[in-house]
Amino acid sequence: MDVQTALGRARQVIAVVMTPKLLAELGSRASRPEEERTREVVARFDWVDADGAVDTGLLGQAKDAVELLRSDRAVLHVGRITDLPLDAGARQEVSTAVVRLVFDRLGPSRRVPESTLNAALAMLVADVALVRRDAVDAGVLTRTADGSAYALRAE
Repeated sequence: MDVQTALGRARQVIAVVMTPKLLAELGSRASRPEEERTREVVARFDWVDADGAVDTGLLGQAKDAVELLRSDRAVLHVGRITDLPLDAGARQEVSTAVVRLVFDRLGPSRRVPESTLNAALAMLVADVALVRRDAVDAGVLTRTADGSAYALRAE
């Protein structure tokens, strides 16, 4: 199962649990007409059949995919980030998370040459320079005066 499908199903399950109308529609799907918009939403749930029965196999696959995303192996399954947010605050948040992930693997207390940091970042993001610059601007990364080496700022 691809990650986007799994996340979509996970969002649907959360929406159902948090929205009484959707939950009621699932329970009465075959027997009682409900608000048209609610019926349309529920009809898109590929994990519920026309009689309202839940396909636990599909939800199990979605659960496994979401658990994979929470693991250290996630980066092997989701690909590189090619489009960073345009909003500077949101982009800096993503950049900070990527840099912290890289230093978790390189060694948080280690100073690394720019070439090593760039290679590590390039595995996760397309715009290495922007991510590196955002992390420096956010105070997450420090760099030597000549810019040749970087370190994660101690918290």
